[in-house]
Formats: sequence, C-alpha cells, structure tokens
Amino acid sequence: MFNRRKFIKASALSAGLLAIDKSSIANVIPHKETKAENFPIVISTWDFGIAANADAWKVLSTGGRALDAVEQGVWVPEADENNQSVGYGGLPDRDGHVTLDACIMDELGNCGAVLALEHIKHPISVARKVMEKTPHVMLAGDGALQFALEQGFKKENLLTPASEKAWKEWLKTAKYAPVMNIENKLYQKAAPQKLPGNQYNHDTIGMLAIDTKGNISGACTTSGMAYKLHGRIGDSPIIGAGLYVDNEVGGATSTGVGEEVVRNVGSFLVVELMRQGYTPEAACKEAVMRIIKKKPETAKNIQVGFLAINKKGEYGAYAIQKGFSYAVCNAEKQDLLIKGKSYY
Repeated sequence: MFNRRKFIKASALSAGLLAIDKSSIANVIPHKETKAENFPIVISTWDFGIAANADAWKVLSTGGRALDAVEQGVWVPEADENNQSVGYGGLPDRDGHVTLDACIMDELGNCGAVLALEHIKHPISVARKVMEKTPHVMLAGDGALQFALEQGFKKENLLTPASEKAWKEWLKTAKYAPVMNIENKLYQKAAPQKLPGNQYNHDTIGMLAIDTKGNISGACTTSGMAYKLHGRIGDSPIIGAGLYVDNEVGGATSTGVGEEVVRNVGSFLVVELMRQGYTPEAACKEAVMRIIKKKPETAKNIQVGFLAINKKGEYGAYAIQKGFSYAVCNAEKQDLLIKGKSYY
C-alpha cells in the first residue's frame, strides 16, 4: 500500500535528485549571461596600452590563446626605448641598474615570474619559461638571468642614453620619493607634448585578455620605481598583488606604488570581490578604499590603480588619484581609451 509516509519519502527523494541534477548541469553548461560578442577582448593599463593591445589583438582575432596574446601584447612596451618604466629604456635604480620584474598567469592557474632581472629585453617571456619549464613560480636576480641565458635569451644593455642622462641628473640631488602619476609628469617640463593622451604616457603595463573560448590570461611587466633601492621589488611580479587570474571569475591587475598593493594583496582581492558579485569597477574601488582606509595620509600622496575584467567580458577600473587611464580592444573598437574613475 502506497501510504502517506511512502509518498512523502518518494517526493523528498525526487526533489533531491532534481536538485543534484540541476547542480550538475550548472557545472557543465557555460554561463548563460556570457555574451559571445564580448569575446575576444583585451584590456591594459595606460594609453600606451593601445599599441600593446593591437599586437595582442593579432593573436585573439585569429582564434589564438589569451596567454599568447598577453605575452605578445606586452612585448610592445618592453621593447619601446621611449617608455621609461617598462623594459628596455626603463629608468634604473639608484645605482644605475635597470632591473625588470614581470609575471604571467594562464586560465589553468599556471603562473611564472621573474624579479630583479637584468640584461633581458623581454622579462615577460622569461616569466613564461619559468612557468612552463620549471617546477617553480619565481626566479630572481642572477638566478633569473642564468635561467634566461640557458633558455636562449640574448644578454643586452638595457640602459639607454636617455635613461642614463635622466639618472645622472637625479644623482645631483638624489632625492628618493615616489612621484604620483609619474607616467603623466615625467616629461612635463622637458616635453609638454608627452602628457596624457599619447603614446609616451607610461607606467607598469598590466594586460588581461579573454579569447574566443572564453579563457582568461594576464601579464604584468615593469622596470619598477625609478631610482629605487637596488633589489627593491614592487607588486608587478607578485601573483595576487600585481596580477591574478581565476578563469571561473575574471582577472585583475594593478599599477602605481607597489608596496601598498602588496600589503593588500590587491589583484587577488579584486577577483575575490568579483566572485562575490561585485562589478569589475566596484571591486577595483573597494580595493582602493582598503588602501586609503589603512593609510589615509600616505594615500594622499601616492597613486594606485586597479583594472579588472570578469568572465562576461565586462571591465572596469578605479584609482586613488586622477590621471589613470586604460585601453580596451575588441571586435567593435581596437583603440578605445578610457579615463579611470578615482577617489581624489
């Protein structure tokens, strides 16, 4: 006899099976809210990111992998001698050494980084080799250089005449202090035409891309803070600080005074906030507010900016100070430059 008790038990079992089935389906079916027209897409920090995005787009627009796109994209500022805060031509530390930092992360959670690397023009590619050819995540200093040479990279002098001249001028006063929005002010007196809005505006480049398969990768590369103490490392090569990617959620990168980003594990924080439902811009703003709340007086005199993209291809940014911009490239427009919002 199919009595009331058996009926309730059977109903509960059916409901449980239905719940399990829905859960299983949710793990298999791609996110319905993701719009295919948002992919592929690449975003990067600062207006010189327009040229970097263009090279990344060559990979993405032909169905290439996001990892290849971000590596190829940041090669552009790494090789630009007019860009004095990324790669070749970067301003040296206080002892005259051009030391480079970079990291890269793919959709599988694999990552690699190099810290305080000298004499190699493309540190991002060495970082990728660390990721793919070693069991490690980071290599530093002489060890990173030794590894790069073993992998076939060419040893070069990265201190250009222009950067050497600027360093020697700095030595006359030798005042070490982070300069807010240095990417905007570096040439203000010598060459006003190199203010924001052109290819000479520069700082650390962070790049995030989503390919046609919806997979996310990111890269971050810099020559670090000008005239820093020899051996100083900022946030750029630190996974979770200067860059973080979670293929289920999105990716984030940062720019500015790296010490404050490291203290707040900034890029990881942004991604975790997006996991909780924050939009990319709102997540970036909250990360900025963490810095301001912890060190309000310090925050008045420094710049930190975050840039993020979520799994849908939605993007956004937020900075402490005005002056931060980011570049966007997709099928609709390849040279979009957006002024990031800021607290001050």
